[in-house]
Amino acid sequence: MVTKNLLLELGTEELPPKSLRTLAQSLHDSFVKLLGENSLSFSSSKWYATPRRLALFITDLADKQADKEIEVKGPAIKAAFDANGNPTKAALGWANANGIKIEDAQRLKTDKGEWLFIKTFKKGQAASAIVPELFKSSLKALPIPRLMHWGDKKEEFVRPVHTLCMMYGDELIPGSILGVESSATINGHRFLGSQKVTIKSADTYEEQLLKEGSVVADYEKRKASIISQVTEIANSVNGIADLDDSLVEEVTSIVEAPHIFKASFEERFLKVPAEALVYTMKGDQKYFPIYDKDHMLLPSFAFASNINPKDPTSLISGNERVVRPRLSDAEFFFNTDRKYTLESFFEKLENIVYQKDIGTIAFRSNCVEQLAVYIANLIGADEKKSARAAHLAKCDLASTMVTEFTDTQGVMGMHYAELDGEDADVSEAIFQQYLPRFAGDAVPTKPVQIAVSLAEKFITLVGIFGINQLPKGDKDPFGLRRAAIGIVRIILENSIQLNVVDVVEKACSILADKLLSKETKDNVISYIFNRLKAFYQDQGIEGNIFLAVLSTKPSDLLDFDRRVKAVKAFKEIPASENLASAYKRINNILSKSDITETSVNQSLLSDQYEIKLYEILQKITPVINKYYDEANYAEALAKLAELKDPVDQFFENVMVNSDDTAIKTNRIALLRNLHLIIGQTADISVLY
Repeated sequence: MVTKNLLLELGTEELPPKSLRTLAQSLHDSFVKLLGENSLSFSSSKWYATPRRLALFITDLADKQADKEIEVKGPAIKAAFDANGNPTKAALGWANANGIKIEDAQRLKTDKGEWLFIKTFKKGQAASAIVPELFKSSLKALPIPRLMHWGDKKEEFVRPVHTLCMMYGDELIPGSILGVESSATINGHRFLGSQKVTIKSADTYEEQLLKEGSVVADYEKRKASIISQVTEIANSVNGIADLDDSLVEEVTSIVEAPHIFKASFEERFLKVPAEALVYTMKGDQKYFPIYDKDHMLLPSFAFASNINPKDPTSLISGNERVVRPRLSDAEFFFNTDRKYTLESFFEKLENIVYQKDIGTIAFRSNCVEQLAVYIANLIGADEKKSARAAHLAKCDLASTMVTEFTDTQGVMGMHYAELDGEDADVSEAIFQQYLPRFAGDAVPTKPVQIAVSLAEKFITLVGIFGINQLPKGDKDPFGLRRAAIGIVRIILENSIQLNVVDVVEKACSILADKLLSKETKDNVISYIFNRLKAFYQDQGIEGNIFLAVLSTKPSDLLDFDRRVKAVKAFKEIPASENLASAYKRINNILSKSDITETSVNQSLLSDQYEIKLYEILQKITPVINKYYDEANYAEALAKLAELKDPVDQFFENVMVNSDDTAIKTNRIALLRNLHLIIGQTADISVLY
């Protein structure tokens, strides 16, 4: 079979930078899947993506589909022939449709009956005939929330399409997609090199684009080049660059040939909290801030350009001129805010509505303050500091800086509190109330900060659930998922013993006048535990382990976590499956019995196997109960392994439902004791 490399490129106007990687990866995955479904073999695949193109490169693609032997099933024998053995119209029609005579058909016997069938060969189609449709289907399947059309064209895509190149080896594959005909000529860089590049072969695509068109088609190479150049510039000023991956990704998706330059700003701007300056540099201008070894912002930054002039002086001064007004704005907002104390902004919160059914941000802050004090008392945090931090936590929302630069909330509150002379725990708690902000972010680790952050999240959950504004699909405007997983992470990562049911009840009492749903408490607790389930799944812990522990209706997440880890370890020991099966059998027996007796009469034990089970229970029960008292669930479950053989032998040799009522009652009592000692950590019956 002949194989050649395949190139597919769609040339467009500038694609959405934050979606470029997703679009390219999705296009690749969809197309590769279709190749497999259509029996087109290949060696490897990769995607290319620049601001103005999406491309696929398939190595050693077969020139045609593999031939297939196909079995075509016909009507059942009973329906294919009449009583005289003559073929029916159904049989003749099937034979005619498949181009055979009825006598040439074979018979297929199965457990369900006998049918006519034939074996036929389907000749594989040429790859060049199939590829355009597969590419078209893959483009249509891209996750594009809003399509657009351009000019007088009816076709729609995320951006206007100008070129299409489909090449198999050095042969152009003809075809039209999104109103554009396939051509070997594609667009180069807008400003550098040749603006039009004629591709000689799929094999020369990347090299030609780079040498002739000044385009770095490989996304990862562009990204690596940006990181390397920015790092070199940072090193030149003895600094460390802010190479936030989301920023690097966005810049990679904006330029086709990255050239990085160093610029600077006036040192007077450094009097403004660095976060405000960084916010505008990264968010508005896509610049790379540079810090010194102590993580203090330097008056230098790096920026990417799509051009590379011999004399970059004008380019650099232009970027410095662009950023200066934004830094001046930040300076003005900061100086304006510093005319007042942070606490003085609280009055303005009385006029800012958090949610119409709940009330103002000031009212909500008071609720968080009450709950923070309650939690502080439970975890040993300073109650006065916790109350103060919660009171000030949202004040910066009324500041000029946060009104203009919304992403600086919490950060500016922390700085303003520090400048006002507030306690360090108080100022830190103002920022850390929002932690963790995203997956993998840090969590608060100090008592006051933990109390305020947990209070913020519990009040959010109870308040929004209480007015029936639950998340729907991927819509979660109040960040309930983040709040719930934040509660889980803060408690577990700090090993905090905290009864979440009690905390939710307290939050419900604080917000009582606002709650519209009577099921608020139960719904919030259920939601937190659902997030906990997802938390464990991310760690590779099976769902049935989670459900086994959930059956014990725990209220302490730390205790729950210990049980989960103990059950995970228990499931790995050889005796676990037998004990789980036995426990399930015990559950079934007890659920059908009205006998509630738990006291075992030793004199009624006659069978050697029930005696042996009773004796081992007497021996290990005190030991296991001691482990339970110490919350040492791992050792408790490991100790249960000693029950395996006695339990197996009991069920193999002893009739529980004896005709003698006294003996039956005694054996049920023995099983109730066994059930109690096995089930204290989790319901292990659901493990298998």
